[in-house]
Amino acid sequence: MDLQALYQEKLVTPADAIACVRNGDTIVVPTGVGEPPALLTALSDARRNYRDVTVSQILALRKYGYIDPETRDHVRHTAYFFGGATRPGGQAGWVDFIPNYFAELPQLIERGLSPADVVFTMASPMDEHGYFALSLAADYTMAAVKKARAIVLEVNPNVPFAYGDCYVHISKVAALVESSDPVLEVGLPTIGPVQEAIGKYVADLIEDGSTLQIGYGGIPDAVVMQLQHKHDLGIHTEMIGDGILSLIESGAVTNKKKTFMPGKSVATFALGSNKLYKFMHRNPALEMHPVEFTNDPYIAARNDKLIAINATMQVDLLGQCGSESLGFSPYSGTGGQADFVRAANRSKDGKAFIVVPSTAKDDTISRIVPTLTPGTHVTTSKNDINYVVTEYGVAQLRGKSAKQRVEALIGIAHPNFRNELREAAKKMNLL
Repeated sequence: MDLQALYQEKLVTPADAIACVRNGDTIVVPTGVGEPPALLTALSDARRNYRDVTVSQILALRKYGYIDPETRDHVRHTAYFFGGATRPGGQAGWVDFIPNYFAELPQLIERGLSPADVVFTMASPMDEHGYFALSLAADYTMAAVKKARAIVLEVNPNVPFAYGDCYVHISKVAALVESSDPVLEVGLPTIGPVQEAIGKYVADLIEDGSTLQIGYGGIPDAVVMQLQHKHDLGIHTEMIGDGILSLIESGAVTNKKKTFMPGKSVATFALGSNKLYKFMHRNPALEMHPVEFTNDPYIAARNDKLIAINATMQVDLLGQCGSESLGFSPYSGTGGQADFVRAANRSKDGKAFIVVPSTAKDDTISRIVPTLTPGTHVTTSKNDINYVVTEYGVAQLRGKSAKQRVEALIGIAHPNFRNELREAAKKMNLL
């Protein structure tokens, strides 16, 4: 097989590439920066030529033209997880969503419970053996690649060729386009005094030799900033970002003490700077794998001392976490939080942290509440929760009675709300 001839045969314009989409199709697009801008722009431009086409994706980062209530009968978005581009449509009801655990999305695709007719994805340049790397987001995309009728790649020299299980061969590709724009960069969140205080509490409970899963957000990154003096940390996570890169560069991450895949940092998608993407390129110390591998609680828990750090928006007095909605109004999604909380609970000497500022809106609203706001989507159950951390301290809940949980959570609530929470707990017969 002449690989270059085959490549040239399949190389088309974006407008021609989207011709493989049929009415009624579902197009699967990867997480975040794995989304292919040239293909999605072409689809947006031609959206009125289609009928009943769906784009399914976790965390859309750009608001393409097809994300439009006026043309949703032509092409519409279905979110596995809401981001800034899709949240307004989700809250207004014209962007739909599919509830899921991130680890189980590939299973939904494989079993036909979530359709995958076409894949649109960013890809690295082809190697000498005819393979492209979907290194920015292997996630559920690799499952969709196996299921889809048509795979369409946007090949970009700025996409790293990473190691792991994230490859597609040219023989499987229906069409490809080329682009050379820089991969979208996503900066670190803002970190303030509250985030720093929470980060210190968590960092103090992380031992040398631990393996880390770190979610996105100001508090998880505040934890990262305070871990650079630790030794022989490991990485087994869903997202690799600049915070983790800073830990690797500091020497705190060596992966030597990992009990599963020692010597390797493991992730399923990347979200960060151009520096991060260059670090990923042909780096033998990093592997990108599908999310059913990275996030499966049984697999991740093979790492002893697994540390899971994830943020929430509201915690009730029994420990239920609402991390993805404001009441009934959707905000994000379950993502990998529940996956890694369960993984850390299974891990030998593992610890699962849920981090949350004690208040919102300039100390006028307590985030620790008697009961979750009506309609709130429960992300992490009371049976799974372990450590809850605010700027006022740490509440360790796993194995504790309801009354013990209430006392612990009131103890880390903002002082202005503690009496109110105590009275509410008494009325609920929890104290």
